Amino acid sequence: MESKRHLAQQESRSPQRESRTPQLAAAPFARSAAAAALAIACAAGSSLAAAAMGGMAIISRAEGRTLPVYKQDGRQWIVGTPGEEYGIRVCNTTGERVLAVMSVDGVNIVSGESASPSQSGYVLSANECYEINGWRKSNSTTAAFYFTELHDAYATRTGRPDNVGVIGVAFFREKPQRAVWKEPQKIAAVPPPEPLARQDASAPAAPAARASAPEAQAHDTTRPRGEAAAASAPAPVPAPALTAKIGTGHGRYEQSYVQNIRFDRESATPNLTLAINYDRRENLVAMGVLPPSWASRNVNPFPAWPGRFVPDLPTR
Repeated sequence: MESKRHLAQQESRSPQRESRTPQLAAAPFARSAAAAALAIACAAGSSLAAAAMGGMAIISRAEGRTLPVYKQDGRQWIVGTPGEEYGIRVCNTTGERVLAVMSVDGVNIVSGESASPSQSGYVLSANECYEINGWRKSNSTTAAFYFTELHDAYATRTGRPDNVGVIGVAFFREKPQRAVWKEPQKIAAVPPPEPLARQDASAPAAPAARASAPEAQAHDTTRPRGEAAAASAPAPVPAPALTAKIGTGHGRYEQSYVQNIRFDRESATPNLTLAINYDRRENLVAMGVLPPSWASRNVNPFPAWPGRFVPDLPTR
């Protein structure tokens, strides 16, 4: 296993601490690259209960601010403005490495596949945050995220418009490395050598079978990986009234370096999933997520207060 940080494929991609290069994790094989890292995601075993382990925020790149989140019926919403570039800030709040598999509009942002938690993602070091600004094109290039009209969205233009309007992340803990302990040899009298035929017959074959058991478990794919993720996925968002939804475009190319790394998942299903929905302001008002513009105005019944008496009319 490589010692650097990485992206996971069925790769996973890992960002760097604020000043470090990100890393990617991939499944099932990892390649070495220059800066950030891509990790191999090997899922095995059953999932553990979800725990607080990370967070996600959407950043307006033009203004350098976090877009405010509005909550309704258990969903989180942000306002997307067509033409505005944005970044996804993802944070690991644990003291260990985690894998963050991310999607935009139902598309994996690293591999471009229709998104599944079993695919590539970014590997985050302990207590690390990283801002991802675009679709991963190579280990050195991304294509910027920007809000755009539905027909121009990357998902729409690649024939997958059904899940436009949502940004998601699935967090995975890393499989603990098993410590190997050997009992120290004890000094004893040396028994007389056994005949060769008897040694061959008594040679145990069980250790080889036992040694292969963990490997068989690690590659067990009989359990559907998407079961838990599908069960925890948000309910379908009601269609906005009047105005067409917006999506995320495939924008300008930018330099962004990552490295490939191996990452063995503790579980085949995510330990935590998060989702942020987005749409234009008019649609959020129509759905009741935001108040209408007239309701949010600060109307003053006494705009010239304080005053004392009614003034005379101006002279003609």
